[in-house]
Amino acid sequence: MTDYCSLVEDETARVARLAAAPADTPVPACPGWALGDLITHLGTMHRWVTHMVSTRNQDRLWSREVPNGLDEGAHGDAAWLAEGSAEMVRTLRATDPATPLWTWGPGGTAGWWARRMAFELVVHRVDAEQALGVEPEVAAEVAADGVEELLGNLPGARWVSRRLAELGLEGATFHLHATDLPGEWTFTQGPEGAVTWERGHAKGDAAVRAPARDLLLLMYGRRSCDGLEVFGDRALLERWLSVAGL
Repeated sequence: MTDYCSLVEDETARVARLAAAPADTPVPACPGWALGDLITHLGTMHRWVTHMVSTRNQDRLWSREVPNGLDEGAHGDAAWLAEGSAEMVRTLRATDPATPLWTWGPGGTAGWWARRMAFELVVHRVDAEQALGVEPEVAAEVAADGVEELLGNLPGARWVSRRLAELGLEGATFHLHATDLPGEWTFTQGPEGAVTWERGHAKGDAAVRAPARDLLLLMYGRRSCDGLEVFGDRALLERWLSVAGL
């Protein structure tokens, strides 16, 4: 099982090194954001999660409702990011992962937040690397877990469900096949934007074969289908992917 707190530590260190680049560097994967905005977002999320876990929060609470320690309009830096991440990790490690908490996705435990924040960091680290012209690497096992984490949370991502519902693709089925480790997933677009998924081989309206890293980035909208093995209705898949990323 992945040690999500250790993954958070590793990914935070990688992002902190990237934060040495100019804060006004545009981040194409996050329209309207520069690198300073990405760093501020991550550090704000860390402080939000620390607050929720330490208070055993049971009610919906959004990150903007928790002070991040910055002056209005200020951006966080590498040291501020590292400080908030370290406090969050200490809090998560001191808390039973089964502790009931509010979560926006299915789960409702402190352990859900550890996993969620690990992949929040993985994906935004990739965003920063792509912005700086660095080819991102994600270990296959981590990427495969990230695919499942995303698929599992889509039913709780109401903002995504609304966009998916507008596509009118109910019943469309897609298949992902990792080529660098045993891993296959099939997911189906249900009513009102809901998505269901299962592990294993199956036929779909469209399918993609690729290394797990590329499947993860594809699902998050961080790369295109170009250069990947795509079978079936590629246009249908691309329509779905265009609105499905968190």
